[in-house]
Amino acid sequence: MSMKIGVVWNPSKVEEAELRSAVEEAFGDQVQWWETSVDDPGRGMAAEALTAGCDTVLAVGGDGTVRAVAETLAGSDAVLGIVPRGTGNLLARNLEVPLDDIPAALERIARGEVRRIDLGWVEIDGVEHAFAVMVGFGVDAQMLVETDDDLKERAGWLAYVEAMGRALAGTEMTGITLTIDDGDAQEVRGHTLLIGNCGMLQGGIRLLPDAVLDDGRLDLLLVSADGALQWMDTVRSVVWDNGIRRMFDREAVAVSTDSTSHVTAERIRVELETPLAFEIDGEEVGEVTMFTVRVQPGAIQVR
Repeated sequence: MSMKIGVVWNPSKVEEAELRSAVEEAFGDQVQWWETSVDDPGRGMAAEALTAGCDTVLAVGGDGTVRAVAETLAGSDAVLGIVPRGTGNLLARNLEVPLDDIPAALERIARGEVRRIDLGWVEIDGVEHAFAVMVGFGVDAQMLVETDDDLKERAGWLAYVEAMGRALAGTEMTGITLTIDDGDAQEVRGHTLLIGNCGMLQGGIRLLPDAVLDDGRLDLLLVSADGALQWMDTVRSVVWDNGIRRMFDREAVAVSTDSTSHVTAERIRVELETPLAFEIDGEEVGEVTMFTVRVQPGAIQVR
């Protein structure tokens, strides 16, 4: 079946000549093109692609481009195709899209099967933002703040390792009020809270091991490690209990410990005692004191 292709691409992430040559090889020359800008990472361009009748829209760039295009396509019949060209490429990793190989990613889009996945939505200050992977605050968000941009450009995801030590030192426990679905509000303390639609980060790390892209639920991880022993407990939980061990036991469920808690839900409301840096799909978006999260089941089709 022929596809009417629209390409939304980030010129800072890929050479135009290389991309156009690969797209023409995969789909011919009957393709429409939209270039993202500093002011618009892809939402307006994806909307124009829908208006133009494109039934498949390719997002070529990093996580910001993918998220912007996905947000616009949510609820439509159009199919999202991902050509990952960023540092994290988080949704692409979780979908096992080929990385650093434009022709292979395009081949998958051309030949692959369509799959419908969920999207998450986070509301901050009355404005909703879509996310495909995860949102939250703490070590993961602080790592983004601490990461040196020049090092990130030169070393890619390895820059996050350099930032880890400073990020750990920069996290502090805070009071958190959590409301899960229709339950009562509960008071907890922690320094890291992540809510995700899928859970794999760079290096194969699974912070949310039970998160599934099409189960109609979101997964929450709360980390409250305080002191060296509890940090060791957290590392063991992430790396061993919910990482390596699960490679050999596919039926195992996420393990909660004294310093890590796992919960699943459709809706989550979070209120913070102190403002903290917040991230959406790997992008730091400033400090927040309150936000609500919901899942949109089967929101978007991907190929």
